[in-house]
Amino acid sequence: MLSIVGLFVVLGAVVGGFLMAGGNLMVLNQPSEFVVIGGAALGSMLIGYSPKALKDMVGQLAGIMKSGPTKKEFIELLVMLYELLNIARRDGLVALESHVEHPEKSPVISKYPGFGKNHHAVHFMADTLRLMISDAGVEAHDLDAMLDADLESHHAESSVPTKILSTIGDAMPGLGIVAAVLGIVITMGHIDGPPEEIGEHVGAALVGTFIGILMSYGFVQPLAANLNNKVEAEARYYLAIKQVLLAFHKGCVPAIAVEFARRSIVSEVRPGFSELEQACRAARSGGKS
Repeated sequence: MLSIVGLFVVLGAVVGGFLMAGGNLMVLNQPSEFVVIGGAALGSMLIGYSPKALKDMVGQLAGIMKSGPTKKEFIELLVMLYELLNIARRDGLVALESHVEHPEKSPVISKYPGFGKNHHAVHFMADTLRLMISDAGVEAHDLDAMLDADLESHHAESSVPTKILSTIGDAMPGLGIVAAVLGIVITMGHIDGPPEEIGEHVGAALVGTFIGILMSYGFVQPLAANLNNKVEAEARYYLAIKQVLLAFHKGCVPAIAVEFARRSIVSEVRPGFSELEQACRAARSGGKS
């Protein structure tokens, strides 16, 4: 929500300041400048990036109002993992086979729909548990490296939309100059006209530079930063899954395994020790956290 408010604040401050200085708002209405800058920016994205990358960017922008994982979501994640690992500790890892082969049918995972909707998180957890169930004799340091490789690959893919917006944001001032230069070329064709006409054409050309700079620093670059923050927040969610499973693989009991993950969560959304302990006890006694 703050992102949308911020966009309106930027627009309101710029337009409001212009009007306070006695500017005529209609002077900024230069459709041709928008066509040059917007069209060139769109064309640049089509040239430089794949359809999937552009689709991912649109998808991330559509969720601009959503926040990263909340404290509640982290608690549910850790409690769910705690429940699964308690089953493994009591009945052996093979008892988790039905849970990882068909996560959507798991009586444990289905209690936490927020996690179930995160398909990559589900696959990341299930694939890791499959490896542990298979008794392939994977050493802890090898499993650690394998999980890091998975997370690094996913993070790189998730960061592409941010890179697209950042690149286009960097290009916007240059595209604004292109529009301004074209405006000056048009002005030169009317150099023998009256001063009012020349001034109108020069003003239209300068609007191109204004639009390019405003779009870059007022909108596109902040949006890129917003998407990057969300990607980093999602990465911490996957890191928590890794910490739990890796600690359990090393021989830690479920309570200690989830504590490893809790300590890796940033303070803003980290559940307290007692808070998580109570949630795990409630789950263990048959209640839902």
